Amino acid sequence: MANLVRIVIQLPEELKQQLDTLKQQGYTASGFIRAMLERELSKHAPAQPPVLQVVPPKKRIARA
Repeated sequence: MANLVRIVIQLPEELKQQLDTLKQQGYTASGFIRAMLERELSKHAPAQPPVLQVVPPKKRIARA
């Protein structure tokens, strides 16, 4: 994984309680938020251009 940076966010108490419930199920708040951000941001990412494959030219056949 790439270098990680910390961000600090403020949440309403209700959202914090929901994250705490997920933590009891084995999720971490960081992991849940990271997965959610990756999923949502991938929806808005620009489409990747198609990969072009270079095909070598064919040898010319001499005709009689």
